Amino acid sequence: MPDQMTDARPAHAGSLGLVQGAALYIAAVLGTGILVLPGLAATAAGPASLLAVFAVFLLSIPLAGTFGALASRFPDPGGVASYVRRALGQTWARMTGYWFFFGVGFGAPVVAMLGAEYVVAIVGADRGAVPWVALLILIPPFVSNFFGLRASGIVQLVLTGALLFVVLGVVAVAFPAADPANFEPFLPHGWGGVGTAISLFVWAFAGWEVGTHIAGEFRNPRRDIPLATAIALVVVGIAYLALQYVTIAVLGERAGHGQVPLLDLIQAAPLGVGPLFVAVIAAVVALGVLNVYVGAFAKLGASLGRDGDLPGWMTPGVESGGIPRRSLAVVATLTGTYFTVMVSQGLPLAAFILIHTSSMVAIYTLGMIAAVRLLSTWSLGWWLAVVSVVLTAGLLVLAGPNLVVPALLAVVALIVRAAKRYGIRTSLTKESVRPVPAPASST
Repeated sequence: MPDQMTDARPAHAGSLGLVQGAALYIAAVLGTGILVLPGLAATAAGPASLLAVFAVFLLSIPLAGTFGALASRFPDPGGVASYVRRALGQTWARMTGYWFFFGVGFGAPVVAMLGAEYVVAIVGADRGAVPWVALLILIPPFVSNFFGLRASGIVQLVLTGALLFVVLGVVAVAFPAADPANFEPFLPHGWGGVGTAISLFVWAFAGWEVGTHIAGEFRNPRRDIPLATAIALVVVGIAYLALQYVTIAVLGERAGHGQVPLLDLIQAAPLGVGPLFVAVIAAVVALGVLNVYVGAFAKLGASLGRDGDLPGWMTPGVESGGIPRRSLAVVATLTGTYFTVMVSQGLPLAAFILIHTSSMVAIYTLGMIAAVRLLSTWSLGWWLAVVSVVLTAGLLVLAGPNLVVPALLAVVALIVRAAKRYGIRTSLTKESVRPVPAPASST
């Protein structure tokens, strides 16, 4: 049933091809996790952290496949919110949109601060420079998206190419220092340690929902989105497996004890590559992730304006190929507000990260439920969605008390619904009591 609905979708004026699309997906998923997760997972599970990476890679396949199936069939800037609207109705869609626009948005300043923390620490600058470096990292993604996804996609292609180059560079440079003895014992902390490492790497493979907001920008979404998703899955999986391998093989028990695992790898390499190389990695990673998310936020804001969930003046640019500059301005204001609060109040990054991740879990849960209802029953996409519902339900339980902010945003969505209904009823009442004009006199 839902697949027939795709025949009615409008023609696309998108500019993204397969290569640029794959670059956007890779950057969104690979993310800042490469800076910290290999060391943290090695600390939790030792050499067996390789099993954790492989397990999460396998678990991410149904989630990525489901989002790819939805995005290719229903390309809309509303992303997951648009799928939820089709399957569950306007109120649930409004909640989903608010979770992404306002909740996931807490992660933007976190990414900039993480990149800045590493850059400042590695180059040895005063820590007071961190907010200023973070601000410098935040600005370019907004500038590139101001000129549209055609320009942003080219920028992202360059950033992703640089990211993959430095990841491969770290692996190649560190590999000669590998010591097979570092893989013994293989399970120093038992299977419980592997479970902890899996929990860490779940977040490393998150980010597939971002592509749903730019699905309409593909020239051929039905063909290119599944291929871009598959390419990103393979590239991200290989990148994390390779990084995890060299982290264990080179650092052994020292993995996760240093300032930045990648810095420790570079310093252990025999080729004499300096820490500045890692600083470049941190900046490139942060810029690449922000470039993708800023574009997704802007398109979502325009779609929420179109659907009446945010002010209607944010709508321009919602169409495929359009540049949502008004929505982008709102995203910049929102990000600037979060950033200012974080810096001025000295709030820990962990608080913002938990808001970001719990909002993503809520979005994933409704998105997968919607997918089960939208995709053709018994199709491959439908089976992937069924498996994903079970997986996201487990993540929802793990999120627990961290779901406070998504719950508050859900209440706001319900208040908006009540206000809209009250406004409609008031309007109808005024129409019904409006006096009927007397007929004109025949004289």
